[in-house]
Amino acid sequence: MTVRQLRLVVHAADYDRAVAFFRDALAMPVAESYSSEGGAEVTVLDAGRATLELSNTAQIELIDRVEVGRRVAPRFRLALEVEDCEAATRTALAAGATPVAPPTRTPWESVNARLDAPGTIHLTLFEEPTDPGPA
Repeated sequence: MTVRQLRLVVHAADYDRAVAFFRDALAMPVAESYSSEGGAEVTVLDAGRATLELSNTAQIELIDRVEVGRRVAPRFRLALEVEDCEAATRTALAAGATPVAPPTRTPWESVNARLDAPGTIHLTLFEEPTDPGPA
């Protein structure tokens, strides 16, 4: 068996607002979109490369302490890599995200911000350090 795709399915109580946030504010293109009987709607957004990050309790507590200063993450947290964490955070806040912690440089040299996305889930926007290349 080979896994071909990771798809995180999120129940968005405010579906239109959630779609607009991820599609428009975070510029995630629509890969698929379907309507079904009874007003059922689904939009699949392209998030680039998907990975599954499994962390034990000590790691989750460490990440929360570094990025936020206290334990805030629920069981699931969506983490999206962006080119510019500060700019992406401003855009996300303007689009209705609730701030949890501002962009923070971590001990592993990434810049991470925490937000609650409108009508959906706890979110990390992260910017990886740029590789300066050979000296």
